[in-house]
Formats: sequence, C-alpha cells, structure tokens
Amino acid sequence: MGRALRILVAAAALLGGVVSLFAAENAALTRGTAITDPDLLRKLDQNNTLTISRLLSPERNSDVPLTTEPMFASRPQLKDILPAIDAEFDRYIAWFRATYPGETIGVGEGFDAQLFDRANLKSREARFVLAGIVNRMDRAYVSEESCGEIRLIYRLARFDSGPDGGKTVTRLPMTFNLVMKARDGRQTDANGKPISCAEIARRWLDNGDWQGLIGGRAPPDDAMLDSIETNIQVSVAPKSALHDFRSDYLLKVFKYNAATRTFVESTLENQIDRDRILADDALRRDFKAWLLAPENLREFDRGTVLIPEKFLARAAIVPTPAGLDASALQPEFGMMQGEGKGDPVFTDNDVVGALKRAAARGLDMQNVRSVAGFQRRLNDVTCTGCHQTRGIGGFHFPGVDWLADRPSNAAIVAASPHFFGDQLRRRDILTAFAAGKTPDFSRGFASRPQTRGSSELDGSEYQDGWGAHCSLQDPGSGTPDRSFTSWSCASGLTCQAAAASRRIGMCFIKTR
Repeated sequence: MGRALRILVAAAALLGGVVSLFAAENAALTRGTAITDPDLLRKLDQNNTLTISRLLSPERNSDVPLTTEPMFASRPQLKDILPAIDAEFDRYIAWFRATYPGETIGVGEGFDAQLFDRANLKSREARFVLAGIVNRMDRAYVSEESCGEIRLIYRLARFDSGPDGGKTVTRLPMTFNLVMKARDGRQTDANGKPISCAEIARRWLDNGDWQGLIGGRAPPDDAMLDSIETNIQVSVAPKSALHDFRSDYLLKVFKYNAATRTFVESTLENQIDRDRILADDALRRDFKAWLLAPENLREFDRGTVLIPEKFLARAAIVPTPAGLDASALQPEFGMMQGEGKGDPVFTDNDVVGALKRAAARGLDMQNVRSVAGFQRRLNDVTCTGCHQTRGIGGFHFPGVDWLADRPSNAAIVAASPHFFGDQLRRRDILTAFAAGKTPDFSRGFASRPQTRGSSELDGSEYQDGWGAHCSLQDPGSGTPDRSFTSWSCASGLTCQAAAASRRIGMCFIKTR
C-alpha cells in the first residue's frame, strides 16, 4: 500500500462516518481515472447536468431527468434499443425452456428462474441514475484521433411512492453505459488551439475542467457520441437438481450512426461467436489462421487485439459464477484441445508452433507464453470472459449508491476488484499522454493487474493479498505455468486450489 493510500485510509479510520476504509482506498486508486465521489455524482445527476436525456437531445431538454418511458419514447436516437433487448430476452427464454424443460421462468418469486422485469424500461417510476464516470483513454489504440473514450455509467433505479408521500428507491440490476469519444477533433481551448490528448489527460489527472470536454458546460456535438452498452441481470436461478446457482447477464452494444442519428445494434468488441465458428468449417479455419498470424498473436498477447467483425457476436450472455478452470460456461470452451466433444479450433501443437514462429521473428510475448496462457487470453479478451473474472456478479461497475441515506459498504464500493486493480495501468497511460509520450497500451490478464513497477497494490486483494488469483504449481514439473510465473502470493499467504481448479488458485492464509 503506497504512502498516499495509507494516509487516506488512516484519515478515514479517524473520521469514521459513512466513508469506509474500502471507500478511501478505492478513491485513492481511481484518482485521475474515474469519478466515483457520491456527492459530485448526485449533483451532476440532480442538476440535470450529465443525464442521458440532456446529453442526447439538448434541444428537447427538460428541467428534470426523464424516467424510462418518456426517455425511450421521445428520444429517436434510442428507438432500436428496446426492440433489440426484447428480442434477446425472447431468445434467452426459449433457450432456458429447451435446456431445463422441468423448470419455469418468469418475472416474480413464483418461478424457478426469476427474470428481470422489462416493465421498468417503460415506466414512469424508473430512471437511469448517474453512477460513475470513467476515463478510458487507455483504449486510444482503438481510435487515436479520439484519444480513447469517456464512459458515463448509469444505473437503473425505481422510485416507488410511499403512503406518507415519500419515495422508496430500489436500485435495479441494469447499467446503461453512454460511451463518448474523449475528444472531438474540432474542439479548441480558450486560445483557439486544438485540444490535444495531452491536454485531456492533464485535466483528468489534475482534476481540471474535464466536464467541459464531455458536455458538462455545453451539450456535446454528435461527433462525440460513440456507443451505448447495456448490461442486464437477465435472470437469477437458485441451485436445483438440474443446475447450480446461476445468475445470467445480457450484454448488448449499440454504435452511434451519425448519418441516421440513431444507436444501431452492433457486434461486441472481441466477443467471439463460439457456436457459429465451431459450426462453420470455413469460419473456424479463417479464425485460426488470422489469430495465429504473428502480428495478430502479438496484439492478442498484449491485450490490444481487435478481432474482425465476421468472427463476433451481436449479444452475449454472461453466466456467473463461472469458476477458475475451463468449463462450458466460458466463452471459448470447445475451441481448445481437450475441451468438449468436438474437434477443437486450436490444438496444443497449433499454439506451440505459433509461439515459436513469433519468437523467431523477435516478437516478445509478455503474457501468452504457453497453451494455458493462450486459452486464458482467449477467454478474457472477450466481454463475457472479462465480466466473469473478479466481477461483482456480471458487473464491473455497478456504481456508488448515492441515493441511499446510509449506504452500506457494498453500496460504497463502486466497482469490482478487476476494475480497481486496473487503475494503475490506466493512470500510467494518462501520465504518458500528459507528458507527450507514446503510451504503452498493453494489459495483463483480467485475473491479475499489470502494476508497471508500482508497489501500490502489494498485499491487497487486487494483486497478491487474501483472495487474489494465483498460479498453482504443475503437478508434473512442480513449477507454475510459464504464462503465470509472477502470480505469487504475499508473505504469510499461499496459493491454494479453489474447488476443482487445477492451474489457478487463490491466495489464502498458510495453514501449515
């Protein structure tokens, strides 16, 4: 734990109140990279400064944030979203009934699997509340011109009237992520000069006028809009004779079409369409050849690969919990040798041969150094695999509950261990931008953060502390897999198997 972080934690302990030690620690980790302060988020939301309706249609702005019924009905940009979500629900319900014919599924407690109530998306009692703002300039490798992204994350909440005239607020399991470009190339500063990526990074790191860049001063131009991402806990099912406890999440992406001024259904970045690839011999050959090409394998290793759309899905179901080892719940299962019953897309020899060819060309692999590393990256490069790793259910950013009078620790902690563990890497990229340097956009595996030489996370749950993911020794060689050699535990802890895990364990207290 770094000195600044220790000071903040100590201050929180002395001051007491609703700010927990976790909140102080996490606030330090997100400095310059995310806005999670509940008071500021409340102000931005209740003043209608950064609400969805204001950002999308300033010319039709109302004095108060819109509930879901008028928001979706009166904003033509959003017209494709609810029909697309409804279609995915219909497919999911049909799949569930075919897979578990003896179980019921529907809205309410009387069903074996309880569905998310879509009536809340057409309600005058529910609206999306600003839950956080996240700087994703670490994604500038996708589009250098836009300097990456700024993500405004909203959480669905229902406001029920009580007998005394007051309101009871319930946060619902859905997030709505409005993704904006970090920069419009036409933006200028007070002196009329184009705003650079360095200037944007400095404003965030110094807590400068970042609001003015994303619509906090004047509504943004269409050129700033990138996409909308939705994440819905589609169903919850307790353990039964047919399955373990399961909670499924539906992920969708809608890209902004400036010509039609609408958000249209899109593929999910790097969400490989496993079933379609496995069923199509030509597609599986193309995917194998593309991914194992040395230049693509290097970007795959670095975590900056952009898989072509023809291999991708337009929706994803995230089953949780998924466990630490390969299983049918994970997005790549069946593509690697030894998984499932069919022929794999990648054999062990395919991967070993590709790694040798990359090495012969002088390409240094930082993460994928073995078949096991390739398999893990094939999972966590997808939306599904990432959300299954060190998440809060299927969420990475459920957001701070600033609506509660006395929020619990769970409500104060805005995001998942994966999210907080990645903040050092993201801040390092912002620092490079601010200094006018070329950032290193690479990232490690979703299970372990890339600390870039910092000791700030040492001993924490995010890195090598209690509950962190670690590498088990191979039963044959007695050594960790080459892709995970650095995944050790802090002093006093040891890597122990969790459930049926064979390769990845968790750091727990030594018992002997």
